[in-house]
Amino acid sequence: MKLIVMGACCAVVAMTSAAAPTYAQDGTQARSLAATCFTCHGNEGRSVGGVPPSLAGRGRNELLQVLKEFQSGKRPATIMHQHAKGYTDRQLELIAAYFAGVKPMPASGAPAARGGS
Repeated sequence: MKLIVMGACCAVVAMTSAAAPTYAQDGTQARSLAATCFTCHGNEGRSVGGVPPSLAGRGRNELLQVLKEFQSGKRPATIMHQHAKGYTDRQLELIAAYFAGVKPMPASGAPAARGGS
């Protein structure tokens, strides 16, 4: 009986250990994919002045729906439909989850130029 319990515990530990790199890899991949949005939507999805809208902290399902609407052409856009069409459904899910997990806060603008003498 002890052998069965030990075997089961080892299996659980092995499965948990195997899943950890996958989760970390998804997190890294998600941030890499989301970084393509930073140019327009601000660092970490916190836009300066709200235009275009901030993505940080918005609901995952809301973001995913909007991205899929851009992807299908259902939502009018100037360039977002072109961006969204370049991603798989899984990649859009990762992007939406990433921004949903970012704490919303005001974006920091570029540091003021320092006057020197």
